Amino acid sequence: MENKYDLTEFEQGLRELGITLEQTQMDAFLKYYELLVEWNSFMNLTAITEFKEVCIKHFLDSLSLIKVMNCHQNLTLIDIGTGAGFPGIPLKIAFPELKITLLDSLGKRVKFLNEVINQLGLKDIEAIHGRAEDYAMSKASPLSLRETFDVCVSRAVANLATLSEYCLPYVKVGGSFISYKSEKIAEEKQLAEKAISLLGGEIASQNEFMLPFSDIYRNLFIIKKTKQTPKKYPRKAGLPSKEPLA
Repeated sequence: MENKYDLTEFEQGLRELGITLEQTQMDAFLKYYELLVEWNSFMNLTAITEFKEVCIKHFLDSLSLIKVMNCHQNLTLIDIGTGAGFPGIPLKIAFPELKITLLDSLGKRVKFLNEVINQLGLKDIEAIHGRAEDYAMSKASPLSLRETFDVCVSRAVANLATLSEYCLPYVKVGGSFISYKSEKIAEEKQLAEKAISLLGGEIASQNEFMLPFSDIYRNLFIIKKTKQTPKKYPRKAGLPSKEPLA
């Protein structure tokens, strides 16, 4: 399968991140790419479909988490608003020790994610359908995933205060929410600090870098969960994005 693709930049990017893949893992990335393009032909998964661009802007970008976290650990991780599976599926392929939950609000995308999981034979990963608010509800609910994960990640497009309200309720005290951002957001960070504190977190650090072979700026925010999130958060559907905490 690999002879069809020029893997030069992907392999160099992996080396720059300090990631070594077995051939079976590389094959899984290629199969994932092919499924992405196939399903994208009849449903909207991504505007990026050219192989090298997918490798840089989706695969390497997802894997850049290794810059701020030791991914070679038996940790539970939830990917909120995963879309076509980024960053969760690349992280699972490269770091099989991770136990991953993919959450997305669109049933068709969850169907795609389950197809990828099945075709790639991935274990300890599940895709669930719902809004971020649905599964962060009171621990008394049988659906609740509240404060059950070591790490929450999200590449979703939303301001940091809104994302924190969606994501921090999922994180155990002592765990982390890591937000992938694609712009310089000093002002957004400042506006989000109060919200993050209200939700039981604090900004621990941020890591700024350029994606390999691109002019794309990336900013990883690491927010530590220092205390339990008050029960009233997240607020009901829609409010976190319409009226971010401030």
